[in-house]
Amino acid sequence: MTDLAHIRNFAIIAHIDHGKSTLADRLIEACGGLTARERRDQVLDSMDLERERGITIKAQTVRLAYKAKNGETYELNLMDTPGHVDFTYEVSRSLAACEGSLLLVDASQGVEAQSLANAYLAIEADHEIVPVLNKIDLPAAEPERVKQEIADVIGLDAETAIPVSAKTGVGVTDVLEALIERLPAPKGDAAAPLKAMLVDSWYDAYLGVVVLVRVIDGEIRKGMKVKMMGTGAVHQIDEVGVFTPKLTKVDALGPGSIGYIAASIKTITDCRVGDTITEERKPTAQALPGFAPSQPVVFCGLFPTDADDFEKLRESIAKLALNDASFEYQMETSAALGFGFRCGFLGLLHLEIIQERLEREFNLDLITTAPSVVYRVALTDGSQIELHNPADMPDPVRINGMEEPWIRATIMVPDDYLGAVLSLCQERRGEQVDLTYAGGRAMVVYLLPLNEVVYDFYDRLKSVSRGYASFDYQLEGYRAGKLVKLAILVNGEPVDSLSMVVHESQAEARGRALCQRLKELIPRQLFKVAIQAAIGGKVIARETLSALRKDVTAKCYGGDITRKRKLLEKQKAGKKRMREIGNVEIPQSAFIAALKTSDD
Repeated sequence: MTDLAHIRNFAIIAHIDHGKSTLADRLIEACGGLTARERRDQVLDSMDLERERGITIKAQTVRLAYKAKNGETYELNLMDTPGHVDFTYEVSRSLAACEGSLLLVDASQGVEAQSLANAYLAIEADHEIVPVLNKIDLPAAEPERVKQEIADVIGLDAETAIPVSAKTGVGVTDVLEALIERLPAPKGDAAAPLKAMLVDSWYDAYLGVVVLVRVIDGEIRKGMKVKMMGTGAVHQIDEVGVFTPKLTKVDALGPGSIGYIAASIKTITDCRVGDTITEERKPTAQALPGFAPSQPVVFCGLFPTDADDFEKLRESIAKLALNDASFEYQMETSAALGFGFRCGFLGLLHLEIIQERLEREFNLDLITTAPSVVYRVALTDGSQIELHNPADMPDPVRINGMEEPWIRATIMVPDDYLGAVLSLCQERRGEQVDLTYAGGRAMVVYLLPLNEVVYDFYDRLKSVSRGYASFDYQLEGYRAGKLVKLAILVNGEPVDSLSMVVHESQAEARGRALCQRLKELIPRQLFKVAIQAAIGGKVIARETLSALRKDVTAKCYGGDITRKRKLLEKQKAGKKRMREIGNVEIPQSAFIAALKTSDD
């Protein structure tokens, strides 16, 4: 077992695309973690989705053995974390398992919104932070300017920042030496009762539930009976190991180590991220504080296209929630879509990734309803309810007032695009709080209603700034607003899945756009179909889908005109009856297409 003084646990934190996964590749290479045959780019991004999109979604761990210049061999536990704002919870959990961080900043781009947010997360976790300037091989790199920016914006001393190029491998040895000299060794007592933190878990078809642990005190070994203190579940350990980055079995994990355990865990509810694992016979006196639960900000319904797939969806969602602690779900039913789940996400990218993982990894075909945020509704009887689904909104007569969540958004943008960004925020009912300059770029702080952000704010921000703006946000609290439920009626029948809560000032424009979109998407019927947008009993927009006309007079030739008129009258009466009792089937492709462009 490695001596505590020779262990270093660290995370790599940075903004999106600043080179975390590439630096992790170089560190693995420098420590001989993989043979030349096993090597590939972004080796820790194991999911197909991560490789296709070029982003990290799951934090990955790897143990490296490094022989330092002083002749000693050190055990380095590296955690590669995501950079996107939607996966902040993943980052904060990884930081809890480490003592230090490498803050990676692109030497050409400088400090971005997520560099700042992730640095603050590391400071909150009481980490020693080593600044690293990446991409110094680029012609546009300005290391001195970026060092000054780190000092001005984040407030860290960047004079000792290490210049590296993760692409070419320049400076990687300096990073490894800095880790050993500047990061603290973990504390722990090998003789004390076992105390380990459950950092992450995932489902494996052969091993059952696999758990990633960080041992604080004591040691974990094969055959030991362990207890999860939060859930009270007891299991016998079948396998203990580490990632090098291949799964490698070991005899035991001691204090300060990070590794995995498999214990034939079949019930997914036994594993809660942040739980404390201890030995059943000799338990630790006090559990670890665990993690604060994540706060989902965007909600939407997930329904199987084929109602028979509901059970498969239930199992798949449970397995996925095990691997993603920030994803929440509960069962719901819809008149139009049948049985499904109301799910909570940390943002739209998170929603998109979960949907795509369910479709790929579990071979499901899904429909998602319009994303919405949580509103607080004060009723006339003095009670207050939380509204997750616009379809459940009470009768307007019973509502005293409504509150919506607001966020504090930090946007960093080059001067040239500042005007466009400010007008976008004003258009979305934003309130400017602060505007400062650091190194030729503006840092704008805005208060914005969250429901204006969940649709396509991020896409619009990227397009008005040509991709140069970066964006980060925190929830600020709730505020009262003039909010109304926009209902969509097709042939007089409300379509629950398309109803949404909008601000009064934007209801008409949003309703008109949705009606026009649905007119293009719903197939024509044998009778006229009215597509309406309504607030309460008042219709604010309408489109009419004209009827398909069948030529009933085709077989009638010659003779008196009254013969033709008789047939046409008969057809007219039939269409009238059909309109009264006719049902309009909205194809599922129309739901998705209508929602995608509902904010254009």
